[in-house]
Amino acid sequence: MSTPQDTTHVHDFIAIGLGPFNLGLACLTEPVGELDGLFLDDKPEFDWHSGMLLEDATLQTPFMSDLVTLADPTSPFSFLNYLKESGRLYSFYIRESFYPLRAEYNDYCRWAAGKLDSVRFGNRVSSVEFDEGEEVYVVRADDLAAGEQRTYRSRKLVLGTGTPPHIPDSCRGLGGDFIHNSRYLEHKAQLQKKKSITVVGSGQSAAEIYYDLLQEIGGHDYHLTWVTRSPRFFPLEYTKLTLEMTSPEYVDYFYSLPPATRDELVASQKNLYKGINTELIDGIFDLLYQKSIGGPCPTRLMTNTSLTDASYDAAAGSYTLGLRQEEQKQDFTLTTEGLVLATGYRYRTPEFLAPIADRVEWDEQGRFDVRRNYRVDNGMSAGREIYVQNAELHTHGFVTPDLGMAAYRNSCIIRELLGREYYPIEQSIAFQDFSAPVPDAAPAPATRTEVPHP
Repeated sequence: MSTPQDTTHVHDFIAIGLGPFNLGLACLTEPVGELDGLFLDDKPEFDWHSGMLLEDATLQTPFMSDLVTLADPTSPFSFLNYLKESGRLYSFYIRESFYPLRAEYNDYCRWAAGKLDSVRFGNRVSSVEFDEGEEVYVVRADDLAAGEQRTYRSRKLVLGTGTPPHIPDSCRGLGGDFIHNSRYLEHKAQLQKKKSITVVGSGQSAAEIYYDLLQEIGGHDYHLTWVTRSPRFFPLEYTKLTLEMTSPEYVDYFYSLPPATRDELVASQKNLYKGINTELIDGIFDLLYQKSIGGPCPTRLMTNTSLTDASYDAAAGSYTLGLRQEEQKQDFTLTTEGLVLATGYRYRTPEFLAPIADRVEWDEQGRFDVRRNYRVDNGMSAGREIYVQNAELHTHGFVTPDLGMAAYRNSCIIRELLGREYYPIEQSIAFQDFSAPVPDAAPAPATRTEVPHP
């Protein structure tokens, strides 16, 4: 492995961004002697949604959806090995829950990152260019600790820059101290000093923050409101036949659909990956019931309600939210001192890609036109050069951000990087059929699935 100062060494690939997906790739490529990879991230250390590491919050997927297990159950980077080395394996066994605590998962990822020599934290990528003469990608990154620029070279790229917090258009440029849920814990104490707090959002994060603030409402003097545009508090669908949709077969099926149909499905399937844990929904009701015994609890739950506009009054230190009850088509306002936007995350194309934008395949909406094997480079390249992680929701469906499918995607990317299959890739795991049956007399339909590059 080359040192960060070596500007002549050419890596087989450079992965940019180090969330769980690229970290899993780092763990799975570590024993592959034929691959020389480098992983760059601008953070000083691994950090996964630290603003939402609530004490009792768990993952929504089982522990087997760790960085490596579903690709290689024998990997030393498994969650169970982390527990063994931490002296907590038996405690986890006795706990009898498949779902790790979110803070525990973050610590597990830190543990794994600490074992890898291929990882470079504190390296903010500023540009990626293509050297036509050498036919390599030149990655320039600012070493934030040293205050110097580093130059790295590689034949291929894996983009895993993640999905940044999404701020609705109505709140862009809004003043004051409103927060996105990604910064909740660091601002919680200040938030609880206010007379009123409003949480806007429909998913798990909104529910967790509402429950956390509701638990402590008795020790403070605030009125708590939860506003969601959803018609009800949708539970995350987690039945076993629904879980079969997180499968290679469903990805194949989804990918084969016309782009317009895929976009419609993504919009309609949010409760498959953005719903709320049933236990949490029930816990919120039970807590509301307990709080109501002594009299009305100073809280409101408002469904079918969209945020249409917002303004901030600096003198009063309050926000005025323009809201609309969608079923009644009725507009109204709500005044609040504290505002938490649990409005999710959306992919944003990294600015450092601008110099090689002509080497990337784009769809009609300016998004990556992602191939079935997660490749986005176009005909200008030699092929199989640029891959993406968690940027293919519109082409591969709701399984894109699912931790349980990460090892499968990484196995596919490793197959492409090597030109052969290293980790066995399951092709068929579901009992159900997603596509219409093919008549016996008809020839097998052509698929868009690409075979490995020899």
